[in-house]
Amino acid sequence: MYVQNWAALVANSLQNLWTGTIGVIANILGALIVLIIGLIVAGGIGALVERFVKIIKLDRVLIGLGLKEHFERAGISINTGKFFGKLVYWFLVVVFLLAATDILGFYSLSNFLRETLLYIPNVIVAALIVLASIIVANFLRKVVRVSVKGAKLHASNFLGSLTWWAIVIFGFLTALSQLGIAVAIINSLVTGFVAMIAIAGGIAFGLGGKDYAASLISKLKQVTE
Repeated sequence: MYVQNWAALVANSLQNLWTGTIGVIANILGALIVLIIGLIVAGGIGALVERFVKIIKLDRVLIGLGLKEHFERAGISINTGKFFGKLVYWFLVVVFLLAATDILGFYSLSNFLRETLLYIPNVIVAALIVLASIIVANFLRKVVRVSVKGAKLHASNFLGSLTWWAIVIFGFLTALSQLGIAVAIINSLVTGFVAMIAIAGGIAFGLGGKDYAASLISKLKQVTE
């Protein structure tokens, strides 16, 4: 009887081991299949996105907005098609990798990948903020230069450059805040930066625009008299 019980225990153990091994192998194969399909799908969709962006000629729009020189200074060539294509590619790769890790039961890695996916939109928004700030800075620099020259004031180039740097730095700090990097410190820097620009603008107008302001006041007095 003891021999029969011992044989039954051994048989059950071997059966459980075999069942568990088959289950692990099935999970590994399933995860590999999901990952391979994900790589194929990500590659195809990424290529379609890259081709679509090239068709709408987004590069020409950015070059027309005066961004080419700024990218070249950073050693980066404008290729929005490749950028968005790779972005979509890696996003889908992470999605399918998340599914594969769930199949394998790697829940810690799954949580990390899930948080990464949730963080990607912040990166996209931050990049758009920086891009928009450069576009707005280029436009306002020209407006400030033309306005200052039209008012026959001095230092038009300086005020235009000051405007450009103010907007770009503000956009950069806003992008860092969007990414959640030292939010409290960045908020303090933004507050101080805005105060500094206001003081600098007041000083610049006081030194360079007092004559123009005096002439305006004089003309206003003549009209009222």
